[in-house]
Amino acid sequence: MIDNTMRFSFGKNWRNFLNKALTQERIEDAIDSLRHLFEVNHFEGQTFLDIGCGSGLFSLAARKLGARVHSFDVDPLCVGCTNELKRCYFPEDEAWTIDQGNVLDMDYLKSLGRFDIVYSFGVLHHTGAMKQALDNVVPLVSEGSKLFISIYNNQGFASLFWTDLKKIYNRSWKPFKWLIVLTVGTYFEIRWTIAQLIKCLKPHRLTYWAEKKNNRGMSVWYDLIDWVGGYPFEVAKPEEIFEFYRRKGFELVKLKTCAGGIGCNEYVFVRRQQDAAKSIQA
Repeated sequence: MIDNTMRFSFGKNWRNFLNKALTQERIEDAIDSLRHLFEVNHFEGQTFLDIGCGSGLFSLAARKLGARVHSFDVDPLCVGCTNELKRCYFPEDEAWTIDQGNVLDMDYLKSLGRFDIVYSFGVLHHTGAMKQALDNVVPLVSEGSKLFISIYNNQGFASLFWTDLKKIYNRSWKPFKWLIVLTVGTYFEIRWTIAQLIKCLKPHRLTYWAEKKNNRGMSVWYDLIDWVGGYPFEVAKPEEIFEFYRRKGFELVKLKTCAGGIGCNEYVFVRRQQDAAKSIQA
């Protein structure tokens, strides 16, 4: 059982992102990231499920690419963020629906049906029951269709350290939270700079912040807060995720790792048609 005093307010962080950092350029970056991830130009004629929609940015990107989108999040503030984006860009649009829902609630998931693309970036490891969440998304994927997830990399002892730091952050007063965020941000910057110096790259590339600025359209600052505070927090090795979904009838078609370091490994799976058919019959 997760102590609620240690849970991080993802919704509050993403509301701040929308209010202070979202730009048209970031929206275009998010759209481009989906094109690159799924190697398509558009999602016309496809259905897209955004599990743990957060700020709603990628639901918006999928809708702009032509998909029929369903977004849900357990955090009411995240649901509010997503509704606000819909109000601004797709008011009264019946092709984009938004719910407050929990990926651990099988009754809710059964009501959704199946989708051509199931997308969940950096969500399932924050549920407090990652293995159950990984399993629960399986029936949501249509036969021959794609599942995208990203899961924090298992770094062994370092992951235990980060888990403890997240607990401390969420139990701390606000001034100490700022101190933790700035300390971790400085650590990332120093480590990044040293790594680039070792590679003998040009000085204008020697900054963690500049390199990450346009990553998926997100904000380095709000991603940093999410990283430091994001609890519950679970991790997995790439081979564990691969084997888990292989047994469920999925084929790995794309993998992007964080090279054994801090961050998420990203997976695109395709559900084999015969396995999906067996699941439906059962």
